[in-house]
Amino acid sequence: MSSKNILVTGGAGYIGSHTVRQLGEAGEKVIVLDNLSTGFKDAVTYGELVEGDTADKELVSALLRKHDIDTVIHFAAHTIVPESVADPLKYYRNNTCATRNLLECCVEAGVKHFVFSSTAAVYGNPADEKCWEDSPTQPINPYGMSKLMTEHMLRDLGIASDMRYVILRYFNVAGSDPQGRIGQSTKGATLLIKVAVEHAVGKRDAVYIFGTDYDTPDGTGIRDYIHVEDLADAHLKALDYLRAGGESQILNCGYGHGYSVREVLDTVGRVHGSPLNIIEQERRAGDPSALIAGADKVRSVLNWTPRYDNLEEIARSSLNWERKLAERDR
Repeated sequence: MSSKNILVTGGAGYIGSHTVRQLGEAGEKVIVLDNLSTGFKDAVTYGELVEGDTADKELVSALLRKHDIDTVIHFAAHTIVPESVADPLKYYRNNTCATRNLLECCVEAGVKHFVFSSTAAVYGNPADEKCWEDSPTQPINPYGMSKLMTEHMLRDLGIASDMRYVILRYFNVAGSDPQGRIGQSTKGATLLIKVAVEHAVGKRDAVYIFGTDYDTPDGTGIRDYIHVEDLADAHLKALDYLRAGGESQILNCGYGHGYSVREVLDTVGRVHGSPLNIIEQERRAGDPSALIAGADKVRSVLNWTPRYDNLEEIARSSLNWERKLAERDR
């Protein structure tokens, strides 16, 4: 544990709030910066919440200096792929330009460590079903490109300064705190398991499969699903790694194996206790048949060992949280 404070941007959001909770449980001193556009005050269970934006240079600089921040964990971003296609400048403004502002403030304040929330979307439509950290990066949407541009800024800044970073490329994040304290509360979510459990509790009339003719065992797309608790733990491991003097790294965050859309929906139905109303539709443009993390490096570099690599457990924690939300809304 360090005597320095950690600034977590977007710490009131889905992944950020789980990471903040784990940091707090580990005894870390946390300052959360979130504009609450998609986050929730009650999801911040530790530390001090400051309502504001990473694009606000005066605010960010003041926070870094006031709280003697030596590490920034940066989650704050827009994350909806179709929205990024419809409104690309919104994504470049928030995900790229605001992050450039944050990085400039970090350099001026002498921040030494930076952990960045990136995405498998930087790989675009990969030639192989498994992506490794040195696989070609060729985003096919503004969301992925906006994240890749930040990766490039960090790479160049790491060369020009003494800041060291860990870039974590997330695959498909799912699940919620197994104890039900916080979870995924995002409105209008597009992630498959979140959509499926919303349908299970009656918030949606059906769940859709987009494409049943892929070159996969059951014809539906295959993805690597990682429990949010394991992903949050990877951020704490990245923090330990940087504090121990580790060099800058880019690391995939996934389990290294995938499940098809049908397997996921069957699992949610089984955990729910009844089958889901599934409607099959045509493929969506740009969806690869399979996207799986080459996940050996994150385990070896960070000494990271997943604890929740079980699709049924992921589905159950997601469903339990969704039922809790449904009770609140009644």
